[in-house]
Amino acid sequence: MKLDVYLQQRNPVPLNATLDCNNGEVLALVGPSGSGKSSILRCIAGLYRPHNGHVICSGQTWFDSDQGIHIPPQQRRVGMVFQHFALFPHLPVIENVMLPLRHLPQPERRQRAEEFLQRVNLKGLETRFPSTLSGGQQQRVALARALARDPQVLLLDEPFSAVDHVTRRKLRMEAVQLTRQLNIPIILVTHNLDEACMLAGRISVLHNGCTLQQGTPDEVMKHPQDATVARLIDVRNLFEGTVIRQVPEKNYTLLAWGGGTLEAPYSPGFAVDEAIHWCIPATEVLLHRRILPSRGTRENPVSGRIEELVVVGGIASLIIRLNARPDIKLYMDLPQHVVRRNSLLAGEEISVSILKNALHLMSRGSENLKPRHEA
Repeated sequence: MKLDVYLQQRNPVPLNATLDCNNGEVLALVGPSGSGKSSILRCIAGLYRPHNGHVICSGQTWFDSDQGIHIPPQQRRVGMVFQHFALFPHLPVIENVMLPLRHLPQPERRQRAEEFLQRVNLKGLETRFPSTLSGGQQQRVALARALARDPQVLLLDEPFSAVDHVTRRKLRMEAVQLTRQLNIPIILVTHNLDEACMLAGRISVLHNGCTLQQGTPDEVMKHPQDATVARLIDVRNLFEGTVIRQVPEKNYTLLAWGGGTLEAPYSPGFAVDEAIHWCIPATEVLLHRRILPSRGTRENPVSGRIEELVVVGGIASLIIRLNARPDIKLYMDLPQHVVRRNSLLAGEEISVSILKNALHLMSRGSENLKPRHEA
């Protein structure tokens, strides 16, 4: 099975989205509110008919504007889990799950519903009503009902946003295990990038209804195609710089930045004197250890003062104000034990290296979003 989607219109909701999702794959749609994520799900489900494009699932054309095809929602085998569950409050759990199974005889209908409830760890709650369940249990009922449709594609619209943090973490882990068992395309809409990276094999970044970039979480997070994508996925270390030299024989591009220069991987697509953006993960900024210094201290060294140091879950997030350019903040993440070993405290001087091979150059992107840091 494969889902192939192209949607295009100007009004009332602008769309220029292209995505594909393979059998057994999870594709996460990420982007700010109003970027078109939920509209795309509605187009796939047949709840909204766009002006142009197509939706093809497992070789079956559900929508094609050129051919005048629009299969109604009830004829599309789509399982959908909504943000707020959308359970029928007057029906017990078992009957909520039995709703998509009305084509089966009553005894078989109940047996199948019980199987789906067991699959999502809700055995024994068949006669309970939604109002007596926790948020996490209601979400599992909604998922069981979606799976009961024997869907060709599963659509998850912010499925964990209405539950508390602890339940959310538990549901994520259960979702990881369940999605591995399903042999259908799964589209996940989420505002949470950590959630997208955990659950999805690929991420599609959307803005104003347009697909900007699609790739694996690692590709998108470490190599955004331009500064617009970098801002949308909240890359912390996003800067402007200027190309001052191309050195192909030594495989590097030299940038002017922060009152000095940086060596970046050779990027022949940029001209000398061109203003560009660059980024680096906070985990790829290397601390110059105060004991046993390493050879990495010679690679793009910069110094500054620790402005903030916050530890969450064993990871310390540092904000460093550069000595040469106090208007520039550099972000760095370190394991807590490294912070302790080097006796790092807010207000202290620190030296770090910006690792060349982790530094990513990109175009400026849309001018609608302002750069976070200047050169």
